[in-house]
Amino acid sequence: MTPSASRRATCAACLRARSACICGFAAPLASRVELLVLQHPLEVHHAKNSARLLHLSLPSSRLLVGEAFAAAELDAALNADGRRPLLLYPHTPGEAALGLPAPPPLDPAGLAQPEALRLVLLDATWRKSRKMLYLNPALQCLPRLALQELPPSAYRIRKAHAPDQLSSLEAAVHALSRLENRPEHYTSLLDGFDRFVEQQSRLFRA
Repeated sequence: MTPSASRRATCAACLRARSACICGFAAPLASRVELLVLQHPLEVHHAKNSARLLHLSLPSSRLLVGEAFAAAELDAALNADGRRPLLLYPHTPGEAALGLPAPPPLDPAGLAQPEALRLVLLDATWRKSRKMLYLNPALQCLPRLALQELPPSAYRIRKAHAPDQLSSLEAAVHALSRLENRPEHYTSLLDGFDRFVEQQSRLFRA
């Protein structure tokens, strides 16, 4: 294989060029809350996207790619094994004007058993995530978990409109840490993310 062909070869696990493989940054961890990532198709091959690293780091997680999912497929993914799905998404103004119903209230008592929860993460830009929510009524019916009092993001390779706008990986880590009440458990995942960010910074500087 020629050097140029080697650079173009793709890793089957992370879907990136072998020369930019991120599998070495993944530190597999067990999570009590199961993670379901719904990834917009435009994010799949985006070099700065962190959801693939997140998925590789949580072996029990599931990642589905799409914008408008078949109702039966999405229902099965949300409710598999009897877990209670919870959407990681903020309450935002203007949803009623879009015809979106108010989400059901989040029952704090339902958070007492992390092993019975499924955290649903929309991996997309803000605009695309709103469209995914609009196109999939089953997501509109989920109680929401909104993150608050967040630290600044380390995601310096992608533009954010506020310091606390996190990458998909960071948002998932903070949500899982709070739901499971064990923040130190996910330290290695954030360490891997820092290495991923540094790699991408070098590649974009090259």
